Amino acid sequence: MAVFVEVRRRLQSALLILGEPEEGSMPMDISITPTLLGVRTPKGCREIQLPAEVRLVPSSCRGLQYVARDGLHLRLQARAEPSPPKLTPVFNQCSQAEECYTFYCQSCGEVVIRDRKLLRALPLPSENWGSLVGEWCCHPDPFANKPLHPRENDYFTGDSFFLVNLQSHLGQEPKANTKVICKRCKVMLGESISSETTKFYMTEIIIQPSERSFPIIPRSQFVQSVTAQCLAELSSARSTFRFTIQGQDGKVYILLWILNSDSFVIESLRSSKCVTKFPLLEDTGGADSSSGTSAVKVLYLPCIQSRNEELASLWERDISVHSFTLPSATCLELLLILSRSNASLPLSLRHMNSFQVAFLKM
Repeated sequence: MAVFVEVRRRLQSALLILGEPEEGSMPMDISITPTLLGVRTPKGCREIQLPAEVRLVPSSCRGLQYVARDGLHLRLQARAEPSPPKLTPVFNQCSQAEECYTFYCQSCGEVVIRDRKLLRALPLPSENWGSLVGEWCCHPDPFANKPLHPRENDYFTGDSFFLVNLQSHLGQEPKANTKVICKRCKVMLGESISSETTKFYMTEIIIQPSERSFPIIPRSQFVQSVTAQCLAELSSARSTFRFTIQGQDGKVYILLWILNSDSFVIESLRSSKCVTKFPLLEDTGGADSSSGTSAVKVLYLPCIQSRNEELASLWERDISVHSFTLPSATCLELLLILSRSNASLPLSLRHMNSFQVAFLKM
């Protein structure tokens, strides 16, 4: 029997779905404790241990109903401890002025920049900062045609990228407006935007102190973690909930609408036995049985192969919609991740109006 639990931290509530029982598994006796879910059938007894940070309130059970082809639904109160954000290495701040950092290609581990001293990580202003300066100033814009460039030991962070000064580090002037490609796996890492500044996308690069080894992180896990964190931060900082996910060529691949960023999701597979493992959204059979995953819940629509062109055009003209740019290949990876997440959900949760539903785990 498949089990799905979504806990909302802010609302302190949980949706619990017990999938369709297998043949010969009726009658079924269900018991719920604050830390355990038990299912007893003629075939035996199964216990599912909840993650340590989640506590259910059994007496609050309500809304019990059976949904055809989906299973038994019920809602109850839940307490989920707020967990600190598990930031990926690319988000680490440079805390020690004398420490050197190495830039790696996330896909294959190839060293892109070795032993670079970084003193400061500075956030870039919003993409429309130039227009705002023009409105504020009563005299000609002093920043007109003067893009922001980092100094040698700084890097600037944008919505989905960071800028690094590579001129002195490489000993040569990189050509402007050219792609930066990994020498080993040929993945696009970024692009040179001037003779001294290079843009690297956060989904393609890992920055680590040079004395540490390259951290091996599954590609899909890294992409959705970085994307989820970026989108959640943008949504919170700018009160923006709709995004167009576009490639570096300007082509829109996905329309994405954030529903909430406080979900904690637990999912057990039908094939599991005894104490249940909790793989989320991908095959992680070795996952700890007491673990769950913080996630961003989104609505999405694919825009590849001329799908949803009219809606995409409307969103692009809407000033309340924010564009989020990644390499084109990564946009396709993200669409595949969303599709796999959608396919893993109970049938009743896969669609909302004309959109598809998915979780991006943090």
